[in-house]
Amino acid sequence: MDRRQFVLTVASAIAAGPALSQTATPMLQVTKTPTCGCCGAWVDEMISAGFKASVEDVDYDTLQVLKQKYGIAPELAGCHTTSVSGYFVEGHVPASDIARLLQEKPAARGVTAPGMPMGSPGMGTRGDPYDVMLVLMDGSTRVFATHG
Repeated sequence: MDRRQFVLTVASAIAAGPALSQTATPMLQVTKTPTCGCCGAWVDEMISAGFKASVEDVDYDTLQVLKQKYGIAPELAGCHTTSVSGYFVEGHVPASDIARLLQEKPAARGVTAPGMPMGSPGMGTRGDPYDVMLVLMDGSTRVFATHG
């Protein structure tokens, strides 16, 4: 790579901000129901942020079994469940929070944006405030990030 190519590569990386390298990014394994449009919009936003994604459409009951497998309490549930690098990502969690989770590697089960917060990725532009919660190994939670 000559100096010009190197400078362009570095400039592109800086311009991309927190976007992730395609080669270093683990695959998001997304499980959702086939009729959920906001879940598809969330996946599109994750891909735009630099993630790779594999999507499996399942019926509602199968999705609930998966949530139970991960120990996701009903009050922490979102409309789709994702696994990545040993963590779950529940609901409309922003890409920046997933990147932070994967970088920091906390001793936790995963992160969740409970419910379907308006203004979260895939849920429109109205920016209601919401928290992304870190679910610790014992099932307790703490605020991981605040948005809106």
